[in-house]
Amino acid sequence: MNLAARLRPQTLKEFIGQHHLVGQGKILRKMIETDNLFSMILWGPPGSGKTTLANIIAKETNANFHHLSAVEAGKAKLMEIIKEAEKNKNLLKIIPTILFLDEIHRWNKAQQDALLPYVENGQITLIGATTENPSFEIISALLSRCRIFVLKSLSPEELKKIVHTALTDKKRGIGEYQKNITEAAQELLIRLSGGDARIMLNALEIAVTTQAPSNSPLSKGKSAYSSPDKGRSEGVITPEIIKEVFQTKSTGLYDKKADEHYNIISAFIKSMRASNVDAALYYLARMIEGGEDPKFIARRMVIFASEDIGMAQPTALVVANEVFRACEIIGYPECAINLAHGTVYLAKAKKDRSSYDAYNRALEDVRNFPNEPIPLHLRNAPTKLMKELSYAKGYSWQEGNVGAKEGLSYLPEKLKGRKYYKDK
Repeated sequence: MNLAARLRPQTLKEFIGQHHLVGQGKILRKMIETDNLFSMILWGPPGSGKTTLANIIAKETNANFHHLSAVEAGKAKLMEIIKEAEKNKNLLKIIPTILFLDEIHRWNKAQQDALLPYVENGQITLIGATTENPSFEIISALLSRCRIFVLKSLSPEELKKIVHTALTDKKRGIGEYQKNITEAAQELLIRLSGGDARIMLNALEIAVTTQAPSNSPLSKGKSAYSSPDKGRSEGVITPEIIKEVFQTKSTGLYDKKADEHYNIISAFIKSMRASNVDAALYYLARMIEGGEDPKFIARRMVIFASEDIGMAQPTALVVANEVFRACEIIGYPECAINLAHGTVYLAKAKKDRSSYDAYNRALEDVRNFPNEPIPLHLRNAPTKLMKELSYAKGYSWQEGNVGAKEGLSYLPEKLKGRKYYKDK
C-alpha cells in the first residue's frame, strides 16, 4: 500500500482542507453529526479529498459503503448493489447504503438513467465524484436529486501539514526513515504536484525511500522544515532529489479532455484579445508542455484572427493560417516556435470585431425572419418564364454600373434599410 493510501484520513478530525464544507457548523459536518444522509456530487480537482470524504461519511454514519469506478463498473454491478441494499432493510433497523461512484461523468446517459430511480426513492445514497463540470456531464434528472459541492485545491499551507504528517508519522507514514525536507524542496514538491495531495505523497515516498538511510544529526528530532538547503546531505530531501523524482520541471497533469483544458485555452484567447503578450505566451507554454495537439491551438488562432482582429489587420488571418500549416507539416517540438511566433503577432495586432459583430446582427435577422423572399431583381433568370415573372428585372451588369437600379433594395422587403456592418 502506497503512502497516500496509508495516510488517508479516517475521521473528520484528521481531514485537511475543504473547511467551507466540513468546518464547524458547515453543511457536510452537520450532515454527518446528525446522521442525515442525502445524495451529492463532489466536484473538484484531483487529490482534493473527494474519495476520502466519501469514506469518512460512510464510516461516521455507519452506512453500508460501496465504491465503484465508473471507468470499470457498469449497470450489472449497480444491480448487485441494489439487491444488497434491499437485504439490509428490515422492520427493526434500516442500514443505509452509500454508493460512491468515482468519475461519475464517465457513465453514459443510459447508465445514469439506470441509477436514477434508486436515488429518487432513497434506496441508495449516491456520492458521485467528478473532476468535470456536472452541468455538462451528468443528466439533469440526476443532478436535480443531488446536492452539488465544489471542492477546492488544497492550499500550500494545507499541503505542508500533510508533508509534515508523512515525515513524522512512524506507523502510517515514513517517519521511520527519519528524513527532513528543505523549505525549497518542499515548495518544489508542492508546486510540481499541482495541488494534488496524492501525487505529492507518492512522490515524497519515492524521494525518501530511494535515499540511503540517514545518520545525519539533521534527522534527529528536528523540524521537517528547518533543514538548510545545502547539497544532498544524508537525511535531507533537497530540490535536486525532488527534480529527479518528477523528471520534469512541470506537473504533467494537463488533461486534454478535462475542464482545465477549456480553462487554459479560454485564458489564452482572452489574453491575446487583451493584447497581453506575456500572459498569452504563458498559457501557450502550459498547453504545449501538457502535450496539447498543436493543431487545436492553431485552429483557435485562425478563428481569433477573423473574430477579434478582422479588418484592423486582415493579414492576421494569413499569418494564422500559415501557423496552422506549419503545425501540420512540422509537428512538435519545432512547431512550438511557429505557435509562439503567431501568438505574439496576434496578441500585438490591433483588434476589430466589426465584421464578426456584423455577421451576428445579420444572423439574428435570419433567425427572426428565416424565409423572407429574395427581391425579384436579384434572382437568377435562366428561363423565359422566369424573365416574364420579372426575375432579374432592374439588375444590370454594364460598364459604370453593376447592380440594381437606384432605389431597389438588395435586402428582402422587411429588412430594407438594415445596417449590419458599421465602418469605424
